[in-house]
Amino acid sequence: MKLFLDTAEIDEIEFAVSLGVVDGVTTNPSLIKQAVEKRRGLVDMEDYIIDILKVTPGPVSLEVISISYEKMVEEAITLYERFKKYGHPVIKIPVCSSLDGVNNVYDGLKTIRELSNRGIPINATLVMSPEQALLAAKAGAAYVSPFAGRIDDYLRDRLGMKRGIDYQKSDYYDFNLMKNIEDKLIDSVISLKDLNDLREVYMDDEVKRATSLLNDKGLHSGVELVRSIVTIFKNYGLKSEIIASSIRNARQVREMAEIGVDIATIPFYVLKEMLIHHKTIEGINDFVKDVVEPYKRIFQYR
Repeated sequence: MKLFLDTAEIDEIEFAVSLGVVDGVTTNPSLIKQAVEKRRGLVDMEDYIIDILKVTPGPVSLEVISISYEKMVEEAITLYERFKKYGHPVIKIPVCSSLDGVNNVYDGLKTIRELSNRGIPINATLVMSPEQALLAAKAGAAYVSPFAGRIDDYLRDRLGMKRGIDYQKSDYYDFNLMKNIEDKLIDSVISLKDLNDLREVYMDDEVKRATSLLNDKGLHSGVELVRSIVTIFKNYGLKSEIIASSIRNARQVREMAEIGVDIATIPFYVLKEMLIHHKTIEGINDFVKDVVEPYKRIFQYR
């Protein structure tokens, strides 16, 4: 599995690349904003992006800022043509750019198709369902980015949990626990129904709510979202690479690797979390403490 760094912070990118573990970078307008604000707005944006491209050994995703087909095509061509000589830019296009679910619904797919036909590599972003991923791949996206962490947030939010109070952004979402809770919830609701009339049980509003509350159309987590997409792409030999995105913690990274996803894009703090283990630190302390003087003298000779 390849690892991309999800950041626009050049210092983080340079350091992670120096470790030899980073294969690419993904940015978005929110990450660009953070980098600009950190520098109090004193940024030559073009030079800054060039620096990111030069230091990154693989693809760098850069996102358009409009939502209409015409403008997204124009912006994507501008980004690609302006920066392609400095590295490997990939253009992020939202799979669906609608603000209201009514207008611009198909503009993302149209843009992906048009730009892919022009030979511009596209990262279909804000993918929240396997259905969206399938459409993006068929439209020609080189990369498809399902947002695992946002699906986990969505499911917790539906339970009335509040981020920052009941859970933090980096907290692991225990979807196996939630599945067990869901099974017990469904059993308890059905146990109160008249099982002699299965049609009524199936159509019952309480039963419907119990069976849909803890999942998003049958998906119980962002990990299951990515697993479903991996399965579909393998079934039909779809060539788009899958980037597990919106990764929030090291355990998610491991689970994505177990699924067999092509790429995981991670924030810088997750890279550190992947490396730290209390037993490793304990072992280092033991080894340092146990070094005997004769062994230490070996390293004093040249």
